[in-house]
Amino acid sequence: MSLDRAVLLLAGTMTLLSALLAGLVSPWWLLLTAFVGLNLLQSSITGFCPAAVVLRRLGVSRGCAFR
Repeated sequence: MSLDRAVLLLAGTMTLLSALLAGLVSPWWLLLTAFVGLNLLQSSITGFCPAAVVLRRLGVSRGCAFR
């Protein structure tokens, strides 16, 4: 799996988990969804993604978006 797909997988998983927890536990979990969205927006503008840095250190191979 490339780094690009791993970042998308992580963002999608966190968003779905946050929505599930907001429905079952507390609406405050929607702050996690907002955090993920803001990180995606920030990385699309600046090209820097904190999740990509962590995943790269964990050994995920690079993709074309995060070089």
